[in-house]
Amino acid sequence: MSPGLSGRGCPVPADPLLAWFDEHARVLPWRAPDRTPWGVLVSEVMLQQTPVSRVEPAWRAWLARWPTPAALAAASPADVLRAWDRLGYPRRALRLHACAAAIVARHGGEVPDDEAALLALPGVGAYTAAAVRAFAFGRRAVVLDTNVRRVLARHAAGAALPAPTQTSAEVALADRLTPSDDAGAARWALATMELGALVCTARAPRCEACPLASSCAWLTAGRPPDEHAHRRRGQPWEGTDRQVRGRVMALLRGAIGPVPADAVAAVWPDARQLTRCVEALVADGLVVPLTVTGATAGPDDEPASYRLP
Repeated sequence: MSPGLSGRGCPVPADPLLAWFDEHARVLPWRAPDRTPWGVLVSEVMLQQTPVSRVEPAWRAWLARWPTPAALAAASPADVLRAWDRLGYPRRALRLHACAAAIVARHGGEVPDDEAALLALPGVGAYTAAAVRAFAFGRRAVVLDTNVRRVLARHAAGAALPAPTQTSAEVALADRLTPSDDAGAARWALATMELGALVCTARAPRCEACPLASSCAWLTAGRPPDEHAHRRRGQPWEGTDRQVRGRVMALLRGAIGPVPADAVAAVWPDARQLTRCVEALVADGLVVPLTVTGATAGPDDEPASYRLP
């Protein structure tokens, strides 16, 4: 842990940050004045590990089709997975579907603004709950995503990048630096997040364009290297189980009905890896194996075909 993260932390100057945000913030539909709490929640789930450029058209199509939690809750899991398409990590789609059903059952179809109620929803963790409270309801919350973590690590602690795993010290620091009032905290969170996304990036930070450059501890220290570099892992794609799972899901999404097992087997040359990935998809509830009769296959049955749930 960087020593600065356990200290009081250097306050992020709000005036230059907010002035920069007012001039440079991207126009995104989930930030528009007519946004709904449901739209914000959907955006936050979609944006997990997926860039804005891919999320924006998918978000627009999703909200056009399912503008409320009740509309999504009434949809079939198969339709939800097809609409998710190539956003990746399709379990997020099923969790969002379950979340919509819970909102309907517990909150009359309205996204709650209470932190405990949000955290009790399927698939909603600490970050998503905080983001919804801040960006949908304008409440004070400690919004700490990858971009905010990076800005605070550099500006307040002088570290090139935050530790791979979020720490309690980071949360405490972010809480101390977040403005105390609701409106100021929500706007500050948006501005800090946008700065990390557009200027204070991980690989090529544009320090010359940063409104916080004059008070940045990392820049003042001469931009020292990442002290956690040895702990970080790359995320390859070619040949991984993620690639295999993606091919199986793409095949099933494009099919009208169940797909024969031999057609599924043809998507990948390594039979053992394919079997492992298909079994994992079944365990995750993303794929349903069927027998010759069309009944759901049990653990001892040899599947004849597969379909979306």
